[in-house]
Amino acid sequence: MTGQPAARGAAGRAIRAYWPMIYAPTAMYSMGQGALIPVLPKIAAHHAAGLAPEALLPAAALVAAMIPVGQLCGNLPAGVFIARFGERAAMIVAAGISLVGIAVMLLAPNIAVLGLGALLIGTCASVFALARHAFMTTRAPLAFRARALALIGGSFRLGTFTGPLMAAGLIAMTGSETSTLWFFGACLVAMGLLVAFGPDPETRAAADDRARRARERSMELEDTGEPVTGSIPAAGRHSLFATIRRHRGVLARLGLSAASMAAVRAGRQAILPLWGLAIGLESWQISLIVGFAGAAEFSLFYASGQVMDRFGRIWATVPSQLMMGLSLLCLALTHNAGSAEIAFAVCAIIIGIGNGLSSGALMTLGSDQAPQDDPAPFLGAWRTMTDGGASATPLLVAGITAIASLPVATGVIGAIGLVGALGFMRWVPRYSPNR
Repeated sequence: MTGQPAARGAAGRAIRAYWPMIYAPTAMYSMGQGALIPVLPKIAAHHAAGLAPEALLPAAALVAAMIPVGQLCGNLPAGVFIARFGERAAMIVAAGISLVGIAVMLLAPNIAVLGLGALLIGTCASVFALARHAFMTTRAPLAFRARALALIGGSFRLGTFTGPLMAAGLIAMTGSETSTLWFFGACLVAMGLLVAFGPDPETRAAADDRARRARERSMELEDTGEPVTGSIPAAGRHSLFATIRRHRGVLARLGLSAASMAAVRAGRQAILPLWGLAIGLESWQISLIVGFAGAAEFSLFYASGQVMDRFGRIWATVPSQLMMGLSLLCLALTHNAGSAEIAFAVCAIIIGIGNGLSSGALMTLGSDQAPQDDPAPFLGAWRTMTDGGASATPLLVAGITAIASLPVATGVIGAIGLVGALGFMRWVPRYSPNR
């Protein structure tokens, strides 16, 4: 009976200790990115005005896909960089490069250069995500790991909620979608200053480790009375590709299931703005609906962590996949409906609820399997699997939309969600940390 209150107290202390250096920078970054993503297809459409009408939506979808593609390309180098130089240095460098990407998009003369800027931003996004994930993997005990990581997911969802609402307000005031790029740049500057001059989580964690080792050594001396000789054991570190070989089984099984969830999440981000564009909504209307869907996600992030910690990871992942997959299949049937706008809003909010049910799930599943002494290389490989699904999906949406139609692409992504639910049912129990 005393174990659960103790775990809750430890979770609360960890959350209070790390919010200014873990959760706040995450929220700032995701707010800027959340403002840009819903209107990026519209920005791309302005740059692609000279294209044929049938090529407009695929071109806009291709530019939107550059952010997850960049994130996929950056995961493995980010894992190596963070393991060598630490998360603070990595995030400061990534913030500076992201500002260059913003400048490229603001000055882009054509859609190709616009896509290049988006690719650069996506590459840096992998650094921000992996740095926080690796740190919390080593610091959050299993008893409240899902809640701690769900709070990182909740910080991202805070941006998903507030960012589009900020975008709607900015576009209404300025009349220009590029105002969201300026807002993203301001968020990057604020986040970079907080990371550079705020308390360093790595320094604090190292000090805590030294104090813990000193206490343990003191207890050993008191217990035995013998001097301690010999070297202090050091955890062995493995290269990136050796880590992938050692964990190829879990990456090929549970990793593919996780990639399906990432695919549905990315498909939702790609499809919803394109769907709003296809049914004739204005940019601020699309941002408002996406913002309300983000509010539904955000409201459930901590509940997701509670469910995973208390009942198991499967009770968050499977319902989430089913809800998102079925909602996308329903949305695919409403394109020519008489109330397409209402159907779009309802389906977007239900998809948001489904996504909120799995807040932090992919990070938690990766942390469960990662080596605790050196998690960054494994997590880089894990995030490459999940971001592979995320980056391939917008390209898949663009390709199917060009060949067939947007409703067909939406139905395909919904089917991937249902297949992913079956994968989680099969592999999550097998790789449970409590097994």
